[in-house]
Amino acid sequence: MSLAPSDRALVVEELGREPTPAEEALFENLWSEHCAYRSSRPLLSAFDSGEAVAGEPERGDIVVGPGDDAAVVALSPEWYVTLGIESHNHPSYVDPYDGAATGVGGIVRDTLSMGAYPIALTDSLYFGGLLDRPAAEDADREHSRYLFEGVVEGIADYGNSIGVPTVGGSVAFHDGYVGNPLVNVACVGLLHADRLVTAEAETPGNALVLVGNATGRDGLGGASFASEDLSEDAETEDRPAVQVGDPYTEKRLVECNEALLDEGLLVAARDLGAAGLGGASSELVAKGGLGAHIDLERVHQREPNMRPLEILLAESQERMCYEVRPADVDRVRELAERFDLGCSVIGEVTEGNYVCAMDGEVVVDVPAEYLAEGAPMNDLDAVAPEPPVQDLPDVALETAFEAVVGSPSTASKRWVYRQYDHEVGARTVVRPGDDAALLAIRECGDETGLALSAGAEPNWTSAAPYEGARAVALENATNLAAKGARPLAAVDCLNGGNPEKPEVYGGFRAVVDGLADMCSALSVPVVGGNVSLYNDSTSGPIPPTPTLAVVGTTDGYATPPATFAGEGTLLVVGDAEDGEHALGGSEYLARFGGSDAFPAPPADDDAAGLVEALADVAGREGTLAVHDASHGGLAVTLAEMVTTAAGARVDLGGTDAHGRLFSERAGRAVVETTDPEGVREAFAGVAPVSEVGTADASGALALTAGGETLRYDAAAIRDLRAVIERELA
Repeated sequence: MSLAPSDRALVVEELGREPTPAEEALFENLWSEHCAYRSSRPLLSAFDSGEAVAGEPERGDIVVGPGDDAAVVALSPEWYVTLGIESHNHPSYVDPYDGAATGVGGIVRDTLSMGAYPIALTDSLYFGGLLDRPAAEDADREHSRYLFEGVVEGIADYGNSIGVPTVGGSVAFHDGYVGNPLVNVACVGLLHADRLVTAEAETPGNALVLVGNATGRDGLGGASFASEDLSEDAETEDRPAVQVGDPYTEKRLVECNEALLDEGLLVAARDLGAAGLGGASSELVAKGGLGAHIDLERVHQREPNMRPLEILLAESQERMCYEVRPADVDRVRELAERFDLGCSVIGEVTEGNYVCAMDGEVVVDVPAEYLAEGAPMNDLDAVAPEPPVQDLPDVALETAFEAVVGSPSTASKRWVYRQYDHEVGARTVVRPGDDAALLAIRECGDETGLALSAGAEPNWTSAAPYEGARAVALENATNLAAKGARPLAAVDCLNGGNPEKPEVYGGFRAVVDGLADMCSALSVPVVGGNVSLYNDSTSGPIPPTPTLAVVGTTDGYATPPATFAGEGTLLVVGDAEDGEHALGGSEYLARFGGSDAFPAPPADDDAAGLVEALADVAGREGTLAVHDASHGGLAVTLAEMVTTAAGARVDLGGTDAHGRLFSERAGRAVVETTDPEGVREAFAGVAPVSEVGTADASGALALTAGGETLRYDAAAIRDLRAVIERELA
């Protein structure tokens, strides 16, 4: 590790001397892109994060916004939810199992640090070419398969062991991830208002207490490692930067944290994540405008002869840093021992600098705020992407349908989510595989449901970064609305390549603006998030990938299914007019090549009205089924709605068959209803509504488009969509 010369000059000027080795390493990590957001922070002001409220917040009020370990949003004056999202991209490439597992552990501890109990996880995963993606070589496919299986196993083993259900997410395959997969994990927590804790130190003289696993040498320099391109030898050379998780220790830490909150023993808390103890403790006191004195030899360690730099920067997992009143230290130690966790009183909060000593020798003495917040921002050049020209393939309708419905990106993800315990905790009302998950929040006393949707679509943001990001936001909101939920708040994980490349930074800036604009139009505050840049490898930069995790609420737990009931009229809401079914960013073009304009989502006002109308329609008595139409277009949506007991006869008309079937314009849904006129009235002046057929009890899809009729029974569709299960069985 080395501090950039320009940064080093700033540190020397601030300190008035040369930094010690430990100080230099701390600045290098805390001023890294991963911690300081040096290239992205200038762009993040585009997001509307809402206003934190005091007193008794009402549903949807933001209690804690961006800047803490997790955001806090009110469900009622008494009950809050926390939202957080993190990336663990580079570690998951080097060691897919431990990289993904510790990503889960980290976001769960972010939830604990706010005083919340974790109740749900979502995972959004992005991998290189799998199976028969056109541009992927055999070796790339095999490596992507190795990464895919390892990541899913790591998430499953860790989440299942700690008893937090993984209830949703997304999986996408794109050749841009061959050398750099993405693992984005979001966590939702629940807390009573009087248990809220923040990561802001409050009182000089209070003790700093480290609770959890012993500190080792794993994860050294993880923040720095996450802020550089992956090299050809990353899988071997960078393995020491990957943390090693222990979910059973994490489970004990979760329960110990609850016990500490029960007795009101915590003043402030911070998870030990990026930059380890040095990052957590300096940020904790810096947020409170304070300092600290830490004796590093007091830190409980699992390896001998650890140097100060190693103790400060190791990212050993399952550790929390607490601010504790002196009178409560003994009780904190007793509870830690009850849960068989290590506990060290490592120092105290002060009014001076951030000071660390080892056996009486001072190794760090710097202003805490300068260390945690003083990194200079980057002023980078950006080049806007060129719009695509139309170059459409000529593919038979049946061939296209089977290829798109059977593509790994649009196929069934059952192989993934069947490995997750998605019902532990007895809250899960709607399970994975639907448009959005739904959890029962019984504590609110009024059958409040919490809906979750998370994901992005790299094909969209590759084709048109700005409009593609708008589509990502609208699609997640539409997923919630299909379950009758109104969006409440969102967190984002903004993944991009090397920002020093103008064309990469131009695409990244465009996705930030697109996501921000659509979230603002939908009145969905973006209350927190994560940025992961330098996702470049020898294969090139990843597509700009703005993962969004959105939560919404329902009044009650009854929601329409996403499969045919077999007796209603079928309507497509939000479809484009004839002749406007652009194919840019579609799975159809990903499979067969070519290019086209991206189908721009509805204008801001129309998008907001559409989401509200769809949520209203989903809650009506005559609505039998609702399914969002996006990835893979109407072809995939209709195929997913078929069951062995219910199918449909659908006629999309005689023109533009490929456009009608495979365009992926966001903001659409298929509604099965016994009251078509009522649905038309609900969308009047907001979005077009087209009648396309009727559901029946055939257990098959009879699909007419462009004068051709395709027919598939449920078994044939299930076989098409089982491509991942067949490959990985």
